[in-house]
Amino acid sequence: MYRETEEHLTLDSTLEQLQADVRYLKDRIEILDCVARHARGCDRHDVDLITAAYHDDAVDEHGYASNQGPEYGEWANEVHAATSKVHTHNITTHSCDIDGDTAHTESYVLVVLIGNDGTTAQFISGRYLDRLERRDGQWRIAIRRSTVEAMFLGDARVLKSSFFTEKGYLVGTRDRSDLSYERPLKLDIPAPARW
Repeated sequence: MYRETEEHLTLDSTLEQLQADVRYLKDRIEILDCVARHARGCDRHDVDLITAAYHDDAVDEHGYASNQGPEYGEWANEVHAATSKVHTHNITTHSCDIDGDTAHTESYVLVVLIGNDGTTAQFISGRYLDRLERRDGQWRIAIRRSTVEAMFLGDARVLKSSFFTEKGYLVGTRDRSDLSYERPLKLDIPAPARW
């Protein structure tokens, strides 16, 4: 009888640990998905996607510019459009500390912006320092503070050269005509933009 009870306790504790591990992994994926969704929204100028990454009372701090989460998308799109014709936000190193329904993350980001003239590129390296909260089962950003760690200019003239343009590479669009929105993605769908 004692042995059966001991085995039952071991099975219960193993199941409990397994449930905790699955919850942690699910939380981590949902948090990273939120951060990635925000970056994608910025690159596609998709206000709805950006806004969905924030809680309604969230605050985003980029330098001295501080925006409420629901207002950040319009502000970011305006800033990006004024300084670039194409950009990519690349999330790299990501760390995350979860405590119940609150998470603190540090996400390194590399941003590349091709200037409006198409001949220059800005490279920015920084970090997103986020507090995310799970409310009504959804992980979203409550506070974002952005850092800039490095920035330099590069020569992007090759993008305008015939050597490159004759290759027919796709280029992203800043709207929902971008091929990343196509479901299912098929080869017979015309590319909305090429270099």
